[in-house]
Parts: sequence; C-alpha cells; structure tokens
Amino acid sequence: MTEKNSTAVNPTTALLSRLSLAVGVTGYTKDKNSIYQILKAEFTPYTDRVEQDRIGSFIGVKLGAPTSTNGQPRRKIMLAAHLDEIGMMVSHVDRGFLRFQPIGGLDRRVMLGLEVIVHAQRDLPGIIGAVPPHLLTKASHEVKHEDLLIDVGLPADEVEKIVHIGDLVSFTRPPTELLGGALSAKAMDNRASVAALVICLQELSKLRHQWDVYAVATADEEWGLYVGATTQAYAIRPDIAIILDVTFADVSENEVKLNNGPTIALGPYNHPILRERLVKIAKDLELKYQSEIVTAHDGVDIRAIQVSREGVPAVLVGLPSHYMHTPIEVVHPKDVERAGRLVAYFIASLDENFMESLSLL
Repeated sequence: MTEKNSTAVNPTTALLSRLSLAVGVTGYTKDKNSIYQILKAEFTPYTDRVEQDRIGSFIGVKLGAPTSTNGQPRRKIMLAAHLDEIGMMVSHVDRGFLRFQPIGGLDRRVMLGLEVIVHAQRDLPGIIGAVPPHLLTKASHEVKHEDLLIDVGLPADEVEKIVHIGDLVSFTRPPTELLGGALSAKAMDNRASVAALVICLQELSKLRHQWDVYAVATADEEWGLYVGATTQAYAIRPDIAIILDVTFADVSENEVKLNNGPTIALGPYNHPILRERLVKIAKDLELKYQSEIVTAHDGVDIRAIQVSREGVPAVLVGLPSHYMHTPIEVVHPKDVERAGRLVAYFIASLDENFMESLSLL
C-alpha cells in the first residue's frame, strides 16, 4: 500500500485548525471553546466510549475484536499525546495593565506584539506591549519578561473588577496555510499529535485489531509535571505505550526534516522491539519515516508512562515542527497523517503473543 497524492482540500489541515483554535492552556477546562469539546466531537465517532478524568486528561477507548484470551483480560495499548498548550497567568494588575507569568516555556523573543485572550470573568481580547523603543536607552533595548504587559483597552478600575490574579491567558491567531501545504498555527505542540490520534482512530475503524486501545490526550505536560501521563498510565495499566509529540525539524544540529515523515525514536527510553515493529510497518506501507536519537526523555510524557507500576515498554513517535513554543509553530499535515496511519497499522499487527516477543533474553 503506497501513499496517495491528492489535490483535494486536505481534511487533516481542517482538523489541525479546529484543534489549534480550541483553548487549552495548562489548567484551563471551561466553556464551549475549550479543547475538551473539540476532542469529544472528534473522538466519539471512532471509539466505544469517551471520558474525562478528574485531572483533565481526555480518553477515547476502542475495544479490540473478540478473541480467545483463555480467561485473561485483553491486552491494552496506551497512546498518549498531551492536549495542553503554553500560555500565561495574570500575576497582578498594574494601573490597568496586566503583568503575567508564563505557563510552559514561552519564547520571549516573539512575545511583543502578540494578540491574546484573557480568560477573566468574561473573555477579554488583548495585546502584549512594552515601553516604546524611543523611550529606552540604547543599553536597554533587549526586551525582558518583566517589561512586557497585556493591554485589554479598558479603564483601570474596570480591569480590576473583571480580571483577577490567576486568570489564564491564551494566544489567539488564525491558522495560516503556507505554500507547499505546511500549516502555521498556535498550539501545534501538541495538537498536531492529538490530530494523529484522531487519524489513528479513523484508520482503526477500517481495520480489525485484537488489543484494546486507550487514546489519551494527557493533561498538564507543559507544566513539566506530566500529571496526565502519570495518572492515566497508572489507571489504564497498559501492556505497551506509544507517546506522540512534536520534535525539532530543520535545525543545523539535527537531520529531521519537515514533510519527511514522523520520527521513530532511538535511545534508552525507547523499547527496541517496539521501534523495530514500527519501522517494519512503515516500510511495508511505504510510509516515509525518520530516525531520531533521543538520549533523554526530552520533556515529553514517555518517562512518566514507562515507569508506571511494574514498567511499561514504550516508544516515542515525533512530528517534525518549526518554531516550537511560539504561536506560529509549523507542521506538515502529511506528517500527521503518516503518524496516524503508522500507529493504526502497528496496533492492527498486535496479537496475543506479542508480549512474549518483548523479552530481551
């Protein structure tokens, strides 16, 4: 089976746009524009049930085909892609302007001039500004975090009534389709991987698979605590796991390229037999893929899942991305589609005997 070329409108671009526009700063769970409403709409048609846990992770469960298990529970695979995005939190109100602290690793080089939404008693559009360069000394032209402020355009007394310390702030910008088909949008870290989960579930609806699938959009990865990955791995108790996240593309020290397929990680956190199976399937499907050396858990959910309970064999699949942790992150829809198909066919290849093959003895 080979990859198909099409000049039709790419539904993956539309899916990525919907996921990008949803609000999902770490810790944000409210209103109809939140990421949870979008996930419910996207997961429900392709799963047997969906649920949201008390921490904020969203889970779609797709049961495997009935098979003889000799009275034992069916095997389970956990797919994990974090749903939260970088953002800000109001730290205090300063003469009607808002000072803020970052949630996740913000790139302050691009902060000045960005448009935001302040999620206060009601949503307020705002912009990030600073003292004009005309009023700065030559030595102070570097923009520091403490120099930045959010302006919502309201009088100081009204701002103080509506906005409170701890209110979350999200970036806002429409997705932009670039020449060549790539998409620039906010929150592609890690909504691109969430889109790959959706595509995986869509593909699985056409395939027969024996293992139960737990597709988890995990909460709170950008906060650095990996809460959703930790709690869901403990709750699901998966036999194996695949973690999907974005990875750096087209940087000088790294050979990963945009639109060359997802990466299949090499390194001590990645089980070699899971990787070997993924590589074989990519070759069988004639899907583009790339190898990437990952010698640490690299700020993603894999370690939290791998060390759960007795240990979970896991592997990381990466989606090449430009300009990570900015509101103009770039991914290519074809890489997202390839990742979704790769994981779906991997799942379809699993049988009752696969766990025995994981022994390295």
